[in-house]
Parts: sequence; structure tokens; C-alpha cells
Amino acid sequence: QLQASGGGLVQAGGSLRLSCAASGRTFSGYAMGWFRQAPGKEREFVASISRSGDSTYYSDSVKGRFTISRDNAKNTVYLQMNSLKPEDTAVYYCAARALTISTLVAAFDSWGQGTQVTVSS
Repeated sequence: QLQASGGGLVQAGGSLRLSCAASGRTFSGYAMGWFRQAPGKEREFVASISRSGDSTYYSDSVKGRFTISRDNAKNTVYLQMNSLKPEDTAVYYCAARALTISTLVAAFDSWGQGTQVTVSS
């Protein structure tokens, strides 16, 4: 199971850190990803991290502002979000994928419940 937390309401330019705690699996055996879905839009890739944490990918829209990281000892993946913009408003989901890192929504087969991030202008 994946449990995302840390969402909330923040003003533009502010920061939030999302966390996703995993249970019931060998966390270090899974690449992890963050995705988001705004109302009326498809779910889109935000960031992903390899099993060891040595490889990361970001969407162009968040590159330089967001940082994904993981702590395998705590079975947790994080998304540090800085310089937030109103267009970052969405429900953010964490997801897991066995073995290799990916940027594709369809490549991830385990999903958390989502946490709402709202950025006001």
C-alpha cells in the first residue's frame, strides 16, 4: 500500500513537501514516481526515481522547481515542491513500479490515494 500526505493550500511562490509511505513490499525493489491530475485533465507524469535513488526524471514543467528523493530505510519517497505556481494545482499521486524507472503512467501498477495541492495566485 502507498499512502501519500503533505498536500494543502499554499500561495504562489511557496513550498510544500509531499511524502509517500509504502508498506507491504520490499521498497528498495521498486522505482517510484509522482504524478498529478488536475480537474478535467489526464493524469500526467511529474517525477520519478530509481530504486537506489541515483537516477531521477522530471517533467519539463517542474524541472528546477521540484525534487524527488527517497529514503529506503524509511520506505518513503518525497517530492519537494518549490516556487509553486497556480498551474501546479492538482491531486498528486505516488506510484510504484517493480525494478526499472519510467516516466509513463501506464508503466506503474501500484498507486496511492492522492493528496490535494492547491496553489492560490
